[in-house]
Amino acid sequence: MEEEEESLKFRQQLLILDANLGKDDVNALKFLCSDLIALKKLEAVGAAHDIFELLINKDDINKDDVFLVAELLYRIKCNSLLHVLGFTKEEVQGQLPQRGRVSEYRQLLYDISEELTEEDVRAAMFLLRDCLPKKQYTASALELLTSLEKKGLLEKTNLDVLERICGKISPELLRKVDRYKEGSSYNEFQSLTVREHIMHSLPANQDVKARNMLRTSEPSLQPPAGNDECNTEKTALYKMDGPHRGCCLIFNNINFEGTLREKTRNGSEIDARELERVFTWLGLEVTTYKDQTVEGMKEYLTQWQSADCWKDRDCLVCCVLSHGESGQVFGTDVEKITIRSIMSYFTANHCPLLAKKPKLFFIQACQGENPQLPVFLEPDANNSAVLGEDAKASGFVTSLSIPAEADFLLGMATVDGYLSFRHIHEGSWYIQALCKKLRELVPRGEDILSILTAVNADVSQRAAAQGQRKQMPQPAYTLRKKLIFPVPDRPFLSSTN
Repeated sequence: MEEEEESLKFRQQLLILDANLGKDDVNALKFLCSDLIALKKLEAVGAAHDIFELLINKDDINKDDVFLVAELLYRIKCNSLLHVLGFTKEEVQGQLPQRGRVSEYRQLLYDISEELTEEDVRAAMFLLRDCLPKKQYTASALELLTSLEKKGLLEKTNLDVLERICGKISPELLRKVDRYKEGSSYNEFQSLTVREHIMHSLPANQDVKARNMLRTSEPSLQPPAGNDECNTEKTALYKMDGPHRGCCLIFNNINFEGTLREKTRNGSEIDARELERVFTWLGLEVTTYKDQTVEGMKEYLTQWQSADCWKDRDCLVCCVLSHGESGQVFGTDVEKITIRSIMSYFTANHCPLLAKKPKLFFIQACQGENPQLPVFLEPDANNSAVLGEDAKASGFVTSLSIPAEADFLLGMATVDGYLSFRHIHEGSWYIQALCKKLRELVPRGEDILSILTAVNADVSQRAAAQGQRKQMPQPAYTLRKKLIFPVPDRPFLSSTN
């Protein structure tokens, strides 16, 4: 009787999951299970409970072991349903290394499918029109990948077609494939393929000799620990010795209209001047735009996006000094533009001449509401009495994000939801600390991430309102290499020199 109750409870749990999983979730489950269940059976699946039934028939899940279902929910990011099975996200993460059933290869394909847009899928189908069935109308990335697998154009040991697609669409997706190929799983499959090819190509009387040959040569299939090629990625540096170091754009919004008319950002001109001095010293050509509306900012960003000068520049630096809200900054017209939108002007698709070159963005703006402040300290935020309620009512919530491709760095003055401070006579904590650490640490050969760590330490030690107000900057990046600014030939001249 007890066993029947447990079996009933098990089935009820699966029905609850079925009721809470949509069509896209079911398609994702089908794809992740395609190494566990025959494709013909999966083609007939119409709901999540059909997949669960097939897994039960194979005894992959039962009333005593539902971990595979928990793993699948975790991988399709339905973590809110894990409690139905008695799991937490952390428990699943901890057990995956020992109990996980979804292969690295399958996870790679799923991760890539999640980042492909409908436009990307159409572009991929156009590239592969000679390989795919003429009457195929692929509606999703998962269907495209499944079709390629069915035709034998995509498998664990053959990622050529996938690399073609990713190479045309996104450098960061290509990096995902490269990381998978560098891993032990891919090398294992490759080794097995080599062994099978050699064994099948030799006469039967040479089997023993072949086995001995493979046994003695196996270590060479893996690169030696000290191999330079293995360590290249860890020690690689961005090229920073071209004829022109790069360009630095500074958007310095001080005076605002409308509801922010009374919130002049006094002290911001000090930040702008210091940024101009430091990045000119580092060899960049600096251009400053003062008091720009959102449309004005977009117009200048568009001009720089299509500029020919990037072909012989090493990098881009863009600094935005303004009022802000979560994930956004204000133009002087009190219109808002997302930080991600500003950065997207310079992705490889939109600015090909900057592809594979480092793009650094530094944002001095609040990302939260305005508290009570002491004399001489002002927040780079909107007046909470005027715009704060509107920001809440809009439901706009965003987390720190950068374009999903390589070679970007975003330095935020503060973490999402909090204030950043600006002294009206000395400039902002963050920009002044950034300039100071660049002056001190570039001559020592420090890379940009080490410098930003030092900036974090500097700003975190400052305090306002008798020590009750603090600030913590936040960097995010997709840099592939170390970025080290060459040491300038001349010493830095401060404003007091």
